[in-house]
Amino acid sequence: MKKIFYLGIVGLILFEIAKVYFIMPMPGSQRMNSIDLAYFLHTWRWPLRIFFSLLIIIGAASVFKAKRKWIPVLLLLVAVGISYAANFEMAADTMFYQPKTLSLKNISENKVDKDRLVIGVTENGEAKAYPIQYIGYHHQVQDVLNGKSIIVTYCTVCRSGRVFEPLVDNKPELFRLVGMDHFNAMFEDESTHSWWRQANGEAITGPSKGKMLPEIISTQTSLSEWIALHPNTLIMQPDPEFQAKYDSMAKYESGKGKSTLTKTDSLSWKEKSWVVGIKSGKASKAFDWNRLRKERIINSVVGNQPTTLVLASDDKSFFAFARPSEYEGIILKNDTLYLGTKSYNLLGKNISAEKSQDLKQINAYQEFWHSWQTFHPETEKY
Repeated sequence: MKKIFYLGIVGLILFEIAKVYFIMPMPGSQRMNSIDLAYFLHTWRWPLRIFFSLLIIIGAASVFKAKRKWIPVLLLLVAVGISYAANFEMAADTMFYQPKTLSLKNISENKVDKDRLVIGVTENGEAKAYPIQYIGYHHQVQDVLNGKSIIVTYCTVCRSGRVFEPLVDNKPELFRLVGMDHFNAMFEDESTHSWWRQANGEAITGPSKGKMLPEIISTQTSLSEWIALHPNTLIMQPDPEFQAKYDSMAKYESGKGKSTLTKTDSLSWKEKSWVVGIKSGKASKAFDWNRLRKERIINSVVGNQPTTLVLASDDKSFFAFARPSEYEGIILKNDTLYLGTKSYNLLGKNISAEKSQDLKQINAYQEFWHSWQTFHPETEKY
């Protein structure tokens, strides 16, 4: 009976540790392909807890008859402490909360520093900007853009911002932060409890495995650049309840943070170096941020699609376009794009006297190199 008690104690401790280990950034855990095991432990958490608890109860009588009662008492306290830490102190959704009050203001009421980086989205003339300093802590912000539900996401360990429609099989869905896989944030949907990857909106385990969230075109710029391009924009304001958390993120976006997980490599093509990634169909290409800062504009081809990547004069805001195949390249002068005799602003809008279609803007993502190559293993390097 004593063995049954200790088996229950050890089993419960190892289970609670393993349940957290595989989905949190612990030594070695994020480099393993263990997502299905992690999901199994999560799905069967209550049956496993009940099983180990029954073993403890069955063996308790004989254990507490022994002279050294302090040993099982100490082990019980350790098991309770580890269980509490695993489910409250180290649970992703109790470490990072969504805003209690989501407030967006126009330019005249805005309190956000205009040097801050934002993830910007537009829909039929409505524009909104979400500062990375805030969404980097929250990981996700749920909002509505011109009547369309959106979820604005950010993973600081990957340096990846994505905006999706929270639709699964065309039905609205709610998500909670559940942990991470290969250093990328994961969300769990409320209906099927499947786990979804932030980097591409794919369900990677659970009943919805293989399904994708619809992605929305988004742009990472400085707030000042976004305002110049979208003077009627609304801007997410800080939730006062989380000001201390925002303050801890103050240096992140400039790459000056000290955390091992989120600091930046200044040299190119290191794990924590910045790249800009572009996808076209199944093809993808990574562009070194240091090189982009030198060249300002890069005309390239991703898969079969001619593309142009542009960095604005503020050294922060970047834009990508699908380039018409009949042109070899676009020219950049003073934040104006020139394609033959036609000129365009940084949104790709035609601003020349000559009538012409706008340039098609495409998604481009600033990420850590380790993230882009993990989720795009066949990527090319420019």
